[in-house]
Amino acid sequence: MKSEICTSDADTIRVRGLDLTTEILGKLDIGQMAFLEIWGRVPTPQEDIVFNSLVVALVEHGLVPSVLAARLTFLGAPDSFQAAVASGLCGLGSVFVGSIEGSAKILQEGIQRIDQGLSIDAYVTEIVGSFKADKRAIPGLGHPIHKEADPRTKKLLAIAAENGFSGRHVELLHALVREAERVNARHLPINVSGAIGAIASELGLDWRVSRGIGLIARTIGLVAHLLEELRNPMARELWLRTEKEAQAGDHS
Repeated sequence: MKSEICTSDADTIRVRGLDLTTEILGKLDIGQMAFLEIWGRVPTPQEDIVFNSLVVALVEHGLVPSVLAARLTFLGAPDSFQAAVASGLCGLGSVFVGSIEGSAKILQEGIQRIDQGLSIDAYVTEIVGSFKADKRAIPGLGHPIHKEADPRTKKLLAIAAENGFSGRHVELLHALVREAERVNARHLPINVSGAIGAIASELGLDWRVSRGIGLIARTIGLVAHLLEELRNPMARELWLRTEKEAQAGDHS
């Protein structure tokens, strides 16, 4: 067995071939370090800007379900901070944040099939038709709050374009949304997950680990929410109000 990520002996620790103390500490920030771990090399300045933007965009979005799960877990197990963070991360699935993976999968598989001779129009027609037939939402399109436009999407796509990462996956995403809007006869904005799925694909990230961008980001946010929970708790009130309203509903 062999891992290429890290080696160590009595005197040194090397990460992806770089000495931790002489080549990494004080020289790489957390985004660059994450890129080094995942891609196996230090990012270019352009990759650095783009990757950091993807992570920063997902750190915070208020009292979303994953945050509520973390706060409520912390209420029940204040001695297990890591379990509270983990409970929040467990809620990042196909609906919240994990839709990055679904979007990236559609786009990366689409590029492969287009390279094999399928037209862009034929591919997006197939995808939209399949999701509509199954009555499923297309990952990366639409948002429950940002119904007109996800404010993060335009900025991320602009940052990607400015740094040379607006290529075929981004083009395919735009083709997909045009077809989805035509078929469904309504506006479907590209959400942040769709933008990140496309840009991560431009960076060459395998769709099977693209959800990791959200996990890295939301871990930071969850730590902040748990610190706020310590200082200004709301989990107990959330629990008691929920129980009260649920019981009131039983008697109505």
